[in-house]
Amino acid sequence: MPGKVSVSDGTEMKGLRIAVDAMGGDYAPEEIIKGALIAAEKDPDVQLILVGQKERISPFLTSDKPNNISLYEATEVIAMDEHPANAVRKKKDSSIVVATRLVKLGEADAVVSAGSTGAQMAAALLGLGRIKGIERPAIATVLPTPEGGKLILDVGANMDATPEQLCQYAQMGSIYAEKILRIPNPRVGLLNVGSEEGKGNDLTQKTYPLLKGAPLNFIGNIEGRDVPFGRADVVVCEGFVGNVFLKTAEGLAGVLFRQIKEKITANTFRKLGALIVKPGLKEIAQMMDYAEYGGAPLLGVNGISIICHGSSNSRAIFNAVRVARECVEIQLIQQIGKDLLEGV
Repeated sequence: MPGKVSVSDGTEMKGLRIAVDAMGGDYAPEEIIKGALIAAEKDPDVQLILVGQKERISPFLTSDKPNNISLYEATEVIAMDEHPANAVRKKKDSSIVVATRLVKLGEADAVVSAGSTGAQMAAALLGLGRIKGIERPAIATVLPTPEGGKLILDVGANMDATPEQLCQYAQMGSIYAEKILRIPNPRVGLLNVGSEEGKGNDLTQKTYPLLKGAPLNFIGNIEGRDVPFGRADVVVCEGFVGNVFLKTAEGLAGVLFRQIKEKITANTFRKLGALIVKPGLKEIAQMMDYAEYGGAPLLGVNGISIICHGSSNSRAIFNAVRVARECVEIQLIQQIGKDLLEGV
């Protein structure tokens, strides 16, 4: 439960506390700090702890900064190209390790990072451990669709999985979709090469009956083309498939928007028409923007660890802080443990 922590500038911070890895992400520390400052101003009840190198963070913190934001110094940074587990073990004073340690020690209630996903996962596993009964954690991400945000997991925590582990992903994802995404009785789909029950490889064929027998709103197999249409609220797959799917979807969306922009501005006549459709295109772009969802938790670890996109901007960080707060307030970790123990 929320408590208090004395941070490096001597300020005693009370209430719900979120540690923000200020050094993680393509646009760190500036965009990360901007997002944290926005969150601090809009939600004065949340205490934000910026974790990272003081000399790089301080220039962005003016004397009139909100009272509910402060600095906790960490001298090291884990780069995107470093081996995650090795880096976490060697760089014990890195921003993501220190931020996660604050959660472990009860000095923060959640951690938010846009840095190396592998390093964040390693820090969470080594520092926080797993929820009792969970064999492996899963990286969940919210995929924007015309029907709103839908959850897909795992998207890279584990390249392989057992049928039992996929069933646990489905249970955790269903809880998250209902409690955080506010989707009543979320539909759970198993990502497969066909919708028929007998389709797929050995893993999906063995997983199907487990999901069918679980206390979930299981709607059966769904194909990759069904996912962007939002035909399932929770999409379950192993990390290898999920990661390939997610990055393919991101790439395809980027290409389509670039091609649309190029084609509708190719000549003067088309530019005139572009003025008419521009508001609609902006609405579509906003609806499909990952920044609106901020981040999603590493489900299955014994603490709130919010993973953000590497290219997160200030708006994404602001929304990630919002997600972190919601996860703490609904006691997501306790909820997952309780529901798994009771069979959901």
